[in-house]
Amino acid sequence: MPPPRTRGTALRQRLADLRGPAVPSKALDARALAALAANPGCRRRALLDGAGVDKSSLADALGAPSAFGQSQFAFMRGNAFEARVKADGGAELLRLVQENLDPTAEPPRKALVPDLAAIGPEGRAARTALALREATEARGWALLDHPMLALDVAGSPAFLEPDAVVVHPDGSWTVVEIKSFPLLDGSADPAKVGAAARQSAVYVLALEEVAARLGTTPEGRAAAEVRHQVLLVCPKDFSNLPAASPVDIRKQRAVTRRQLTRLTRIEEIADGLPDGTCFAPDLPQEKLTAAVESVPATYAPECLAACELAFHCRSRSRAEGAVTSYGRSLRAELGGLTTVDEVLAAAHGTAGDPDDPAVAALRRAARLRTEALAAREDAVCH
Repeated sequence: MPPPRTRGTALRQRLADLRGPAVPSKALDARALAALAANPGCRRRALLDGAGVDKSSLADALGAPSAFGQSQFAFMRGNAFEARVKADGGAELLRLVQENLDPTAEPPRKALVPDLAAIGPEGRAARTALALREATEARGWALLDHPMLALDVAGSPAFLEPDAVVVHPDGSWTVVEIKSFPLLDGSADPAKVGAAARQSAVYVLALEEVAARLGTTPEGRAAAEVRHQVLLVCPKDFSNLPAASPVDIRKQRAVTRRQLTRLTRIEEIADGLPDGTCFAPDLPQEKLTAAVESVPATYAPECLAACELAFHCRSRSRAEGAVTSYGRSLRAELGGLTTVDEVLAAAHGTAGDPDDPAVAALRRAARLRTEALAAREDAVCH
């Protein structure tokens, strides 16, 4: 068996070959990781994200372009709001953290704001880890602006960049997410808050790996603790003034960790591909389609809001008659029946085990439908 360094180098070369010659790698961010964790059975997304394939360009080349993304106006508005929140060394941001999450601590009149510049994502991640160690040992307020964190995902490193991480005087760490959607009367759109919580859970998992490397104090306590309450900072009502809301992400963290653990390792998926498989968007559409179809996908309607390849996968899923096209809850209720043809055959009594609860329920539903239609026809005739 080759040493780990050799295996890692070989995997990186294999993933580069999958992207295509001279095609740059697309970074895997926390939003993509949260979406991947929500659908861990999809090997297609796991491989493409792990290989750094630009799925938006791939979808365009397949003739099924994605239909979501942030507008330029929203992007500029978000950047302007974040700059305001972090102005003056992050004084307002630190005040919000102290008031909402650590009211008994001394107000952050002066805070450490370390320089996190370094070469490449690996260098920035190492610099972030060092800055977190130094700030934790200093036992004072510190603000890390756009730190870089590393998280192992199915055997491939993902580099993540939260908006901010705050170090408290007690040595604990808090993730801060800055969003441009408003807090109206102290609350925000639950769907947007849920998405922010899932994204923050990924950052918390990555921070916990850094904290674990710091070890324990001589007294046996953890040298650093990652708080499971993150701070969501948004515009207040319809103004540009910042307001904050603590969000408990323990549930999202547990679900995300469990789902990421379930992901098949990237090298296992790559080893099962035909020789010469490549996802370069400049390939002929027929060859590109064959490459994409060589990796199994698990489509569900929720993919439409989270994956650039959703339209392509939906069309294929419908063509195959897969019941997952109609939702995971329906798929779960149908047991071993995975296609629409199998479901119809079971309902009509031409296939399926009658002792199977799903088959029995389908046949009962078919009888009730037949009886209802017959009763309606009799009523019309009379």
